Amino acid sequence: MAAPMLRWVGRGRLWTFARVDGGSCHRRGAPTGSTSNRIRGQSSVAQQPLYTTQKPRKGEHKWAAVVGLEIHAQISSNSKLFSGSQVRFSAPPNSLVSFFDASLPGTLPVLNRRCVEAAVMTGLALNCHINKKSLFDRKHYFYADLPAGYQITQQRLPIAVNGSLTYGVCAGKKQSQVIPKTVRIKQIQLEQDSGKSLHDDLRSQTLIDLNRAEGQLRVDANISVHHPGEPLGVRTEVKNLNSIRFLAKAIDYEIQRQIDELENGGEILNETRSFHHQLGCTMSMRDKEGKQDYSLFSQEPTLFLSVAACPVGVPSPKCGVWLSIRPWLQCDASDDNELQELPVGFLLPSEARLTHRRDLAVRFMPEPNLPPLVLYDATSLPAGADPQQVINIDQIRETLPELPRVTRERLVQQYGMLLEHSFTLLNEVGLLEFFQNVIKETRAEPKKVTSWVLNTFLGYLKQQNLAVSESPVTPSALAELLDLLDSRTISSAAAKQVFEELWKGEGKTPGQIVSEKQLELMEDRGSLEQLCHSVMEAHPQVVMDLKEGNPRAINKLIGLVRKATQSRADPAMIKEILEKKLSS
Repeated sequence: MAAPMLRWVGRGRLWTFARVDGGSCHRRGAPTGSTSNRIRGQSSVAQQPLYTTQKPRKGEHKWAAVVGLEIHAQISSNSKLFSGSQVRFSAPPNSLVSFFDASLPGTLPVLNRRCVEAAVMTGLALNCHINKKSLFDRKHYFYADLPAGYQITQQRLPIAVNGSLTYGVCAGKKQSQVIPKTVRIKQIQLEQDSGKSLHDDLRSQTLIDLNRAEGQLRVDANISVHHPGEPLGVRTEVKNLNSIRFLAKAIDYEIQRQIDELENGGEILNETRSFHHQLGCTMSMRDKEGKQDYSLFSQEPTLFLSVAACPVGVPSPKCGVWLSIRPWLQCDASDDNELQELPVGFLLPSEARLTHRRDLAVRFMPEPNLPPLVLYDATSLPAGADPQQVINIDQIRETLPELPRVTRERLVQQYGMLLEHSFTLLNEVGLLEFFQNVIKETRAEPKKVTSWVLNTFLGYLKQQNLAVSESPVTPSALAELLDLLDSRTISSAAAKQVFEELWKGEGKTPGQIVSEKQLELMEDRGSLEQLCHSVMEAHPQVVMDLKEGNPRAINKLIGLVRKATQSRADPAMIKEILEKKLSS
């Protein structure tokens, strides 16, 4: 646990659409034998909407949906957020656990500088306001993967707020029109990660790995529907979505489910749901305790903070053993309250009494073991300050790479390409770098380079399901090929033959392939005139069609001549010779 992550919380987005018919799934509860990989993020940044618009049919009322996304993203760092334990994917269970990770008494959190810098950089990239002073809070809840009984987060004053992200949506019949959209970002916060829970339904036990909850991205979607002009509807939260595809499917399904429920006279419950990717539907997990899941307080409540929380076992830093949490134990409540449950993995004194269910909601309080996080900029940096002891916002801003939006604008202005082409270059990993390397080494026009990279090169990659880094054709090889084409050494058809040979990865250069296969353009006009004469004599009917007024017949003759020359002849020269012979 305590793996460094960023959690993005964005503001809900509203859109209007008509009721869309769709399938339904009535199964409730978690799927049998499912495995839960619970990841609690380390920062808060974006609730961005996914939406569909359709014209309503007669008699139908429009519905408006509001969707907010909470995105948990792992920070790329060598150690955890509040301890020196390593962050390493697929390490043996509980092999990267410090005393602090195990919540042993007397251990204190130490903030990871790299994680703070990453959070600031993310905030700057997302046009956020960076708070020069931010605070840490304790988020209290009892669960087996959180041995301390609380999670360190930033609720009251996060590290960055009020950002935005502009993106493009392809529209039109050919998806060639790019419409800009902007999503608002509420806040970014650093947050401690919990452990990983693996629920074994057959043995009725839960296994805990305190290394960290594996996975680099997780999204929680908050969704509600209402009629335009009316109050917002009751929201549901779909938890632990780990891919963009599942996120889109879960949102589409949940919007339709809520519309169907309301139109059939039902009501929407304020609940947490999960998405079953095999069934393609969301299912109820648990009800919310109230409209607000989390509340703030300044003093420690009796139950949560006066009770010591100790894990059943202490993991050894060198072993790879799972901690076993026994089945749940019911604790007696007062006569006027229902029974509540806590895991046996936590020890409660005999006098402990659980309060009303609403009071068991997650609680926040200031983190007493971490001082306020203070950042500086060029104007507020103290004179003579040690650079290793402070974090300079302006210095981090200078290290930001060129952001995608700026890159797309530069490509359009510098090379005259279409906006949708710039999106393709950036969306394929490594493709932009490949394109730019070709541009540096060729004399060909940028538009021709764009066409070859996006059509021919990318087409071959897609056919064989290869990444750009796995391509047998290097940028230098493609640049040399385009130079041969640009200098009219070879024809376009011959260039495609050369590219096909290059794709075989035999180590030959384009020049060598052209020489071996004799693909150079024919420069002997006399020989070409003889070939044209022979083709006309061999196809008298095509010549007759052309003389009778069929203009397309000349294309047939040009194709026949090119075939005879193995595409080595210039089509423009062939057409000129044929027209001269036909007019004589």
